[in-house]
Amino acid sequence: MARQQPPPWVHTAFLFCLLSLTGAIEIPMDLSQPPTITKQSVKEHIVDPRDNILIECEAKGNPAPSFHWTRNSRFFNIAKDPRVSMRRRSGTLVIDFRSGGRPEEYEGEYQCFARNKFGTALSNRIRLQVSKSPLWPKENLDPVVVQEGAPLTLQCNPPPGLPSPVIFWMSSSMEPITQDKRVSQGHNGDLYFSNVMLQDMQTDYSCNARFHFTHTIQQKNPFNLKVLTNHPYNDSSLRNHPDMYSARGVAERTPSFMYPQGTASSQMVLRGMDLLLECIASGVPTPDIAWYKKGGDLPSDKAKFENFNKALRITNVSEEDSGEYFCLASNKMGSIRHTISVRVKAAPYWLDEPKNLILAPGEDGRLVCRANGNPKPTVQWMVNGEPLQSAPPNPNREVAGDTIIFRDTQISSRAVYQCNTSNEHGYLLANAFVSVLDVPPRMLSPRNQLIRVILYNRTRLDCPFFGSPIPTLRWFKNGQGSNLDGGNYHVYENGSLEIKMIRKEDQGIYTCVATNILGKAENQVRLEVKDPTRIYRMPEDQVAKRGTTVQLECRVKHDPSLKLTVYWLKDDEPLYVGNRMKKEEDSLTIFGVAERDQGSYTCVASTELDQDLAKAYLTVLGRPDRPRDLELTDLAERSVRLTWIPGDDNNSPITDYVVQFEEDQFQPGVWHDHSKFPGSVNSAILQLSPYVNYQFRVIAINEVGSSHPSLPSERYRTSGAPPESNPSDVKGEGTRKNNMEITWTPMNATSAFGPNLRYIVKWRRRETRETWNNVTVWGSRYVVGQTPVYVPYEIRVQAENDFGKGPEPDTVIGYSGEDLPSAPRRFRVRQPNLETINLEWDHPEHPNGILIGYTLKYVAFNGTKVGKQIAENFSPNQTKFTMQRADPVSRYRFSLSARTQVGSGEAVTEESPAPPNEAYTNNQADIATQGWFIGLMCAVALLVLTLLIVCFIKRSRGGKYPVREKKDVPLGPEDPKEEDGSFDYSDEDNKPLQGSQTSLDGTIKQQESDDSLVDYGEGGEGQFNEDGSFIGQYTVKKDKEETEGNESSEATSPVNAIYSLA
Repeated sequence: MARQQPPPWVHTAFLFCLLSLTGAIEIPMDLSQPPTITKQSVKEHIVDPRDNILIECEAKGNPAPSFHWTRNSRFFNIAKDPRVSMRRRSGTLVIDFRSGGRPEEYEGEYQCFARNKFGTALSNRIRLQVSKSPLWPKENLDPVVVQEGAPLTLQCNPPPGLPSPVIFWMSSSMEPITQDKRVSQGHNGDLYFSNVMLQDMQTDYSCNARFHFTHTIQQKNPFNLKVLTNHPYNDSSLRNHPDMYSARGVAERTPSFMYPQGTASSQMVLRGMDLLLECIASGVPTPDIAWYKKGGDLPSDKAKFENFNKALRITNVSEEDSGEYFCLASNKMGSIRHTISVRVKAAPYWLDEPKNLILAPGEDGRLVCRANGNPKPTVQWMVNGEPLQSAPPNPNREVAGDTIIFRDTQISSRAVYQCNTSNEHGYLLANAFVSVLDVPPRMLSPRNQLIRVILYNRTRLDCPFFGSPIPTLRWFKNGQGSNLDGGNYHVYENGSLEIKMIRKEDQGIYTCVATNILGKAENQVRLEVKDPTRIYRMPEDQVAKRGTTVQLECRVKHDPSLKLTVYWLKDDEPLYVGNRMKKEEDSLTIFGVAERDQGSYTCVASTELDQDLAKAYLTVLGRPDRPRDLELTDLAERSVRLTWIPGDDNNSPITDYVVQFEEDQFQPGVWHDHSKFPGSVNSAILQLSPYVNYQFRVIAINEVGSSHPSLPSERYRTSGAPPESNPSDVKGEGTRKNNMEITWTPMNATSAFGPNLRYIVKWRRRETRETWNNVTVWGSRYVVGQTPVYVPYEIRVQAENDFGKGPEPDTVIGYSGEDLPSAPRRFRVRQPNLETINLEWDHPEHPNGILIGYTLKYVAFNGTKVGKQIAENFSPNQTKFTMQRADPVSRYRFSLSARTQVGSGEAVTEESPAPPNEAYTNNQADIATQGWFIGLMCAVALLVLTLLIVCFIKRSRGGKYPVREKKDVPLGPEDPKEEDGSFDYSDEDNKPLQGSQTSLDGTIKQQESDDSLVDYGEGGEGQFNEDGSFIGQYTVKKDKEETEGNESSEATSPVNAIYSLA
């Protein structure tokens, strides 16, 4: 954000105003006066031969002057030449060639004379020349033969044009010749090679001349170079080699000057012109040029270096710029210097130019003509175009060198005087008339003007007047007080009043009064003071990313009586407000900022009296431009140096460079990332793989994004070698149950290392020690057939190319194809209570692959009613599942299968046990807690113990006791099991599966011995009281005859006998 200074033209205009205030007073045109030249052509007038010739000469005077011309100092009779005419009320010559004629016939030196009865004014001597653009002479140029490393100058020698043509070098195909400190064009148009390299043969060289007036370009026949070299192959890889010349076998040499030759020279320049010094040197390596001035420093404000430091330009030369300058050419082999002695000469320039002299009869005056130059110019006075010494004598006039003194002038002294001052480098001609008038004061401006000014500004009130003798002028404010002069006021010679700083109290009416001996005249000016226009909230510098929205504020305060206009400039040019911009009263909004929006934005708030400016700079952050000029150097078998020139970072520093490569064998046209480097480098060593035809490109990255890729580099192929690695991701998997597919990730171009890349595939069954099977494959898969189901194999894949085999590969374990798994083992259904059912199982005996899970399907049923089937999937590691029952009555049928990738295998099916009779169970619990029942049970137990003892004694004595003869003899009706059906509550639907027994907790048991205590209690958890009595729920155990088809020969259990007694 900055409040901009007034533009330069404001200061220039103010300076011009001040100069005009101190200049001579003009005679009103209604009064008699000698001629004055007001317009004329330049001294060196070059014209286009295709146009008519115009030589300007205009003048004023009263009476109006007449005109005539001289050509080559002789009267030019316009009337005798039908092609020549003079414009009306003007002395301008027009030479018309529409009807034919040669413009060259009119070349020469012309001078215009403007005359009336009071004198004659002269124009400069105008040298008319016709522009020339001659054709280049035809010539056959032989090839230029030069040794590599030697200097060379290709001369242009353009035809002499007028003005001199602009010279530039191109190839015959109109491609510009790249110039640098080694190859460059001199000021004379020649093309200089400090040393020739083999790459210079890649093009031809043609000098071109562009002529200004005809806008034509002429081309010289091209030069062809033939470079003799000790290193004939393409050297693009060595172009940026740190020791390029020795790498190419070029001998290094100390510098020597090609232009100018020798150790010293001299140069003359005219004051006010530009001094151009030039030094072009040869040498190997290419020399650097430095400039110095003997006994002082180079003028930093005027000196600048051009043409890769080979030229020094000093602008607007003055006498203090003369002296000795020297250029120093140096390389690592040495240095030389050339001294240029500069002499500054000067064409005449004014110190005191003569001005018109207005006198009253009897007054004295003088004309002064003072000039300087080198050499010192001479002064010649003329009157009315004739040498002063040839004019009639005038006793009132005295010539004193560069001054003419007039005393007691009279009307007869009126004339136009010319001062001509000249030396060998040019001349100056000035007209100044002497006018003798007797005129009372008169005002030349409109009366009662209104002047509006801005507070605190410097202001000028004009009051142009005339009179002879010259009147005196005084200013008054509001018709009162003394003459306004001094302090805050200053009155100029031409009558203007300057108020150095306007204040509010300066507002009012100002009167100017002009007085001489013949009378007086006055005029009034009304001054109004207005408040200044000020931007009180200025736009601020902003940094924006491309595509965002930016708002620049500009709030203004101004005098309400003045009309305000606010507009915007971009880069000091009027801003076109397009669709992406919105201009409001106090702001400018830019939508979707683009790179072209970057620049300075100036808010201009103006009224008819003043303006205020405020500037802000918008920086647009964009993606970087693409890198360019990629070069490969330091070529080696496994590395190369890549160098590039960074593109513009577009105001966001480059953070990284990504180097990509492309090869033309495996994936032509596909680019891969090679490496990444910091944004501070532009050269890097790249590690390469064997047998790859590389091509590189570079992408620049900054905070905004990535650049477009650079143009690709030239290609570079590395030599081949055996592979140093083997393919990755080797796998062996079956696609069918009797095969195994071996796959791998194929190696890319950077790991192939040679032609005809192939793979040696080996396999054998694991832990069988059988011989390896092998096959050579060019692809990335091989299928082994006729394999057993899901058998492990050892696999090896080795890379091989025409240069040899890769390293010994690692062994990978793969498996042949999978099949359906067998059924899960030991599927168990338990019912610990009326709310849940627990399921357990073991893994299948034959998985036939990798188990991926289990599928459980179950359905609830109650009698003939069947519910909706539900499916559950489990992970391969899960072997338990607990299910919440929907109700305590329904039973469940379960089907469980294992899964592999092939699918679900054989299923195993089980059902949940029948739920127990809840009323019977409660009754059992009530009886068991009665005292009489406990006593009864104790008596029965004692009786049984007594019987057992008796039986034991009889048996030990050889006694016999009755047993059942056959296992299929049914129990008698007296059997307690048959008498009380309340103990057998199961029905047909609740029978357990054959070969299993059911406990009261609902657990399905595998067939076991009848002697297990688990069969007599609740899940094996029955307890005895401290007195030895049995407590718990009693379960009736069915005989072996019922559960195993009456196959048991075992006697009735004593526990059953107890139940029967109860």
